[in-house]
Amino acid sequence: MKRRTFVSLLGTAPAAAWLAEQIPSAFADTAHPKLGFSIDDLRVERWSRDRDYFVAAAKALGATTNVQSADASEQRQTSQLENLISRNMDALVIVPFNANALTNVVSEAKQANIKTISYDRMILGADIDAYVSFDNVRVGQMQAQAVVDVKPKGNYFLLGGAPTDNNAKLLRQGQMKVLQPLIDRGDIKIVGARYVPEWSPSQALSIIEDALTAQNNKIDGIVASNDGVAGGAIQALQGQGLAGKVPVSGQDSDLAAIKRILDGTQTSTVYKPLKQIASTAAQTAVQLVRGEKPPFNAQINNGVKNVDTILLTPILITRENVHVLVRDGFYTAAQLGMK
Repeated sequence: MKRRTFVSLLGTAPAAAWLAEQIPSAFADTAHPKLGFSIDDLRVERWSRDRDYFVAAAKALGATTNVQSADASEQRQTSQLENLISRNMDALVIVPFNANALTNVVSEAKQANIKTISYDRMILGADIDAYVSFDNVRVGQMQAQAVVDVKPKGNYFLLGGAPTDNNAKLLRQGQMKVLQPLIDRGDIKIVGARYVPEWSPSQALSIIEDALTAQNNKIDGIVASNDGVAGGAIQALQGQGLAGKVPVSGQDSDLAAIKRILDGTQTSTVYKPLKQIASTAAQTAVQLVRGEKPPFNAQINNGVKNVDTILLTPILITRENVHVLVRDGFYTAAQLGMK
């Protein structure tokens, strides 16, 4: 591959590293960049929306996009990314399935002078070029506060996301910023805290069923880290006649979750305007390929470096402001059963 051969000839001396940084992409067509978009699992509702918004934004910027879905497989994602590198992409935008598993493939992209952008979830331990996400610590704070506002005292269960997803840990960090003072005061007792492999609703269902049994149904609030695991929790609550009596948070504004909010069985979700993050990521990728500087507003350490970052602002959705999703074109009023 010409691009990779060119970079290897530069060697590893400081001057070569400097030169590699100054060349936006040695063999890139900067007018029409080729972007690889690697998504961990397109079977999850929200990612199909990200894909469509990203492809449209990239096209408007003169770029073409090759989208791959790893279908929740670490090995498949690595293989797909290696294939995208071999096909001379100018940038890779990656939603990692396993945040810790992409060090080698990112290094391979770097050798090929391909820009790498971590999308929504931070890739850890790798020399990526940029990170575009919502403020996930803030999302966690919103989730916990929404439950506290309904049930300021009692037994709480923390239902996290996939342990392989760095966002799950950031969400928990934000949740504890709200909860720890109340725990210290004795108002709230954490009776269980679990991370849910692959954000699986069915596993969330089993976890909460077991928790309800262990606590004799005395669970007063569930801080759930996304709408999928919230759905599993609510199904478990329904089995005990508790749905709508125990506040449950969420994230992603899945259609099923919004309907649960309108029905009163889910308390809240966090809306992350997907058009905004997808468009921002596409623009960031194109700007990096063209040697331009994106409007970074933060730096976050991923274990290897302080990564240039764009953090966007999430929005809490409750029954009172569901109309925001219609206003933004995220759903139609008819989809939500609203007049």
